[in-house]
Amino acid sequence: MLKKFARLLLRIGGWTPVGGIPEAPKAVIIAAPHTSNWDGIWALVYKVAVGLDIKFFAKKTLFWFPLGNLLRGLGAIELDRDRAINVVQQAINEFERHDSFYFGLAPEGTRSLKPGWKTGFYRIALGARVPVYIGFLDFRNKRIGIGPRVDLTGDVDTDLAVIREHYKDIEGRWPEQASPIAFPDKVGL
Repeated sequence: MLKKFARLLLRIGGWTPVGGIPEAPKAVIIAAPHTSNWDGIWALVYKVAVGLDIKFFAKKTLFWFPLGNLLRGLGAIELDRDRAINVVQQAINEFERHDSFYFGLAPEGTRSLKPGWKTGFYRIALGARVPVYIGFLDFRNKRIGIGPRVDLTGDVDTDLAVIREHYKDIEGRWPEQASPIAFPDKVGL
């Protein structure tokens, strides 16, 4: 019932869903460009419409009743920034705990223009030894979905060139706020 309702919402919103559940049992799914508050809402509607069990981190402070129950139901995992272990390692640990696990995040890390993407998704995928899938919200063409698989090589420039190619025709809600697909701060890579 909920799946049908989500499909209806996509149709009413004018969205064409593309792709679905990745064939790999574990993967990092990046969602870009992230330029609007609507991105996360439409991504959650898509997730329900295609039946994708994807997890994401949310700040521990958001997990109060009743919001915490709702967030967990949507796939959120509590992110404890006070723990000694860093965020990348927390995500890698989640991959190790499951036989099947999809982890989603917006590599830009914010809706506003920045010099480039954050390196977390890249370090998580390499550390967990899982592929990356290209998730997107193309507001110009009203397409939303999960595109091709990218197997990272560890060569940052080559890998980002492949990812950049997949996003070249994708336009966010506010294109001028889309950050370039680059790692200006390559610390730790």
